[in-house]
Amino acid sequence: MKYLLFLFTATTVCAGAYAQDYQPSASRIQKTVTYLASEKLKGRGTAEKGGVKASNFVAKQFRSLGLKPGNGDSYFQDFTFDRKEHHGIATRNVIGFLDNGAAKTIVIGAHYDHLGTAGLFDGKYPIGQIHNGADDNASGVAGLLELARYFTENGQKEPFNFLFISFGGEELGLQGSKYFTANPTIPLNTMHFMLNMDMIGRYNEERGLGIGGYGTAEEWPAVFKEAQEPGIHYFTDGSGKGASDHHNFYMHDVPVIFLHTGPHDDYHKPTDDVEKLKAKEEALVLKLGIQLINNAMKYTALHYVENEKKVEDKK
Repeated sequence: MKYLLFLFTATTVCAGAYAQDYQPSASRIQKTVTYLASEKLKGRGTAEKGGVKASNFVAKQFRSLGLKPGNGDSYFQDFTFDRKEHHGIATRNVIGFLDNGAAKTIVIGAHYDHLGTAGLFDGKYPIGQIHNGADDNASGVAGLLELARYFTENGQKEPFNFLFISFGGEELGLQGSKYFTANPTIPLNTMHFMLNMDMIGRYNEERGLGIGGYGTAEEWPAVFKEAQEPGIHYFTDGSGKGASDHHNFYMHDVPVIFLHTGPHDDYHKPTDDVEKLKAKEEALVLKLGIQLINNAMKYTALHYVENEKKVEDKK
């Protein structure tokens, strides 16, 4: 197991020799959100054409980054669900897998759907108006793709696998993560933790970045201890429960981290448009997220070695 510690240290040094294109990019974030929140996709509604187009877009990006299909030979996990008087609503999760030959897997997720034209919400939102959902949650999908790029192109073979999931049906009751955790494509007990991104595109300096799930793993205080990114300040919340997809992982005993930049006046309104995105700040949020993931991997490696040494000393 000492090899694992050496692997992490050596590959971290080696990565400096690579071009920095794999680092989170404000311009790529802007481009991704501009497409997903465009009028062409009409709000990415569940069971609407725009939602299908969004899922196809994510699958295409996963493929281009070299991720393996995460559900057998498919990037899609199709399912249907019922909600109130609406039955047989069709949607799908998009899943890509980075296989590093490890025993444990880190799950990174963000939902791609939004309200669409609000036809499934029984008049709660203005029917027929396009709800583009730039922050909610095109920003999270942009973050998902940036992290997928980082971990596939940084020149390292990490000591964990990565499962990248873009969930469908989140706005209708966390349906994508509910279905996935009931029908996981890898065993739940092999998931090291789940990092979820929902609304990370409107950083507010006065509020800061909220990070949920701080109380879901005893290791998190040590992992968070030295994590900082210039230009971003954050606060933590201990709960693993919440109104986003990490909730269902927590309910299945998977530790979670939830990144969010908070509510705003455009939440679930047709005015949540790309012009209000703060792409530069989102890139910094993602760099902080990478620090947390890397710290978690390093912490695990160090403590595994320490435990192995204790066992050896007792012999």
